[in-house]
Parts: sequence; C-alpha cells; structure tokens
Amino acid sequence: MMFLQLFSTRHGRACPGHPLVLSGREEKTWMPARQAYAACATLAASAGMTRLGRNAVLIGLVLAFVTIAPVHSQSIAELATYLGPDREQRLIEGAKREGELMVYSSMQHDSIAPLQKAFEQRYRIKMRIWRAAGKDILRRVTAETRGNRFDLDVVESDGFALEPLYREGLLQEVRSPFHADLIPEALRPHAQWVGTRVNMFTGVYNTNVVKKEMLPKAYTDLVNPVYKGMLGIEIDDYDWFGMVVGLLGEDRGLKLFRDIVTINGLSVRKGHTMITNLAAAGEVPIGLTIYVQNAEVAKKNGAPVDWFPIDPVVARPNGVAVARRAPHPHAALLFYDFMISEGQYVMLKREFVPTSRKIRSVLDCITPHFVDPEIVLDNGPKWQRLYAEVVRSGAR
Repeated sequence: MMFLQLFSTRHGRACPGHPLVLSGREEKTWMPARQAYAACATLAASAGMTRLGRNAVLIGLVLAFVTIAPVHSQSIAELATYLGPDREQRLIEGAKREGELMVYSSMQHDSIAPLQKAFEQRYRIKMRIWRAAGKDILRRVTAETRGNRFDLDVVESDGFALEPLYREGLLQEVRSPFHADLIPEALRPHAQWVGTRVNMFTGVYNTNVVKKEMLPKAYTDLVNPVYKGMLGIEIDDYDWFGMVVGLLGEDRGLKLFRDIVTINGLSVRKGHTMITNLAAAGEVPIGLTIYVQNAEVAKKNGAPVDWFPIDPVVARPNGVAVARRAPHPHAALLFYDFMISEGQYVMLKREFVPTSRKIRSVLDCITPHFVDPEIVLDNGPKWQRLYAEVVRSGAR
C-alpha cells in the first residue's frame, strides 16, 4: 500500500485568496495515499478554496508524493551502503544537521553510559536512550511500526531481538568499512544487523572452595558424583541448552542432562549475575551458565571467583542495527560505525568481549559455537518445554 505523509498546521489568520498556509506548528502523520488525498480535498474545501485552487493543491501533493518520497527512501539506502573515502565526513555533516539520535538498548545503564559519553564527546551529537530487555524492545518497535510511529534510529540488543526485526523488514542493510575488522560470525548474510560483542557462556567457580584441577572440562564430566550439591544454573537459558544438546546430538544430550540432574542435582536461579554472586558466596560453588564479563567484573571487585570454559562452548551475539525508517539516518550510521570501531575499545573496558579482530580477547584462545537464532525464533516453545522438563523440574 502506498503512504503519504500529511502535514496539518495552525495559524492565526487566513491570507486573502490563500486561506491554507503551511506555517506555525506542524503535526505530521502517515496514512494511505488515497485517504490522505481525500483528507486534503476536504481540508481545502473547508478552507474556502476555489475549485481551481483545490485542484492545484491536490496536484502538487500528488507530485510531491511521486517525486520526493522515493528520493528520501533511496537516499537512506544509498547512504547506508556508501563506502567512498568521504563516508565519515558525509555522516558527520549530516548528523550535525540532524542534531540527535534515538537508541533502544539492552545494555545496563553502567555499560551504555560510557558509550554514550564517548560518542557525544567525539561528534557533539545528542544521544537519547530507551533501555529494556531484547524482547521488550522487539515488542515496542513492532507496536510503534503498526501505529505509524518512527522515532527509532538504532537498536542495540541481542540477536534474538534483531533477527525478528530483520524478518519483519524493519531494518536497513548497511555496508561499513569497519566490517573488515570483525570476526566472520559477527557478519550476517543480509547485512541488516552486525555483531558488536559476544556473550560467551562459561562456568564460574569459587576459588576458595573448588580446586582448579577439579573443574569439569566438558558437560559429559558433570555426571561425576563429586559435583553433587555444587552445581547452579540460570532459569531461562533454554537457548544455551538447545544449542549444547544439539551439538552433542539431541538424544544423547537430553539423556546427559537428565543424568546430571538425577545424580548431582541443580540449583536453578534467576540471572547470570545472581549465579556469579552465589558462587562468590560459596552457596553454589560451581555455576554452569554465566557470561565471561560477569566473572571478570566480580573478580575486579575482589570476589573469590574465576570463570572456566566447558566444552562445547556456546555464545550469544549482541549487535546493532539501523532502523529502515530512521528519522536521523546520518547520526544512526555514524553510531553504527562507532560501535564497531572506537566503541569496541569502550566495551572492552566494561569487560565485554568485542567482535573486532584488532582487539586481543578470549576469542583468541576459544572458538565458541554461536547460538542458532532458529532455536529461539522457530523452535523456542520446544526448547523452553524441554528445558523446563529436564532442568527446571529437577531444581533443588
């Protein structure tokens, strides 16, 4: 369906012969072209225009729709894929005219704030942020789109929020010169979002309670009775579970986890930070599903914990995407490039695992298996059910 952006205004008094004047406060909305045409005709008639004047206004609106709207759409697409040597300068100049951008992010405030500060200081562009979990960002973006509201410029979230937005046609394909610096797993074939950091699942242990030699090297080691009463796991990590079970072979993997629960039990808790804190307190000496950065932050704060890999190592990608209808496309693309260049070093200081190959990280020594988005998007109910039956039902 074709859409037209309709502007309505209020002004103090009509000009003789020209009662409809585009001045004063503008209000804009998007509506189907046929509906907008009829609305304009009604507005012109109520304003006292002659039939000739009404026809001139309507013809002008049609011409504006046919010629201007496609150019705007094409210019965003062309800008997003432009790789000329003056790309950054174009983006900076356009962003300064736009003045701001709106970002929906899943990062905690303490993590997104340094990125906001670095970006604003470098480019003098105001960055507004709305923070929420990935599923809530997905819900808000789709709801706003249905309501013809387009405030969003950039989404920063996990792949399970970004991939559905791509499927819905709400993201913009982007080509960036900084893509060449990233690990291959960060790049999506459709180029509508890019991985900026890796949430790598690892184990965590209390270094005062558990000797390093005692740590399991693979999930198959966890049936050893030596771990009885020592193991904890996060309550909602069904995507991790589905990926590990799939890598082991579904029948074998499900039997293994059933045996682990039967032999040693699992303490099921909410939140990766909670699992880390319980390990630090010695209440759950070994946690099976945390992120590397959870343990690194706790260690920096003096907690007696460390992380360790369990084979097969699984990871979730987090990334950024530019909205297809971004109201500030230059600023959006500037932030996109920032997040996979200078922003990578900012995230490293927050103990995140960046996707840039220019930065030394845990990815230099561990090659994780990235969670297949289909586990969540296409087979989510299956793996939620199995996780509940096999893992959560055996909680102690």
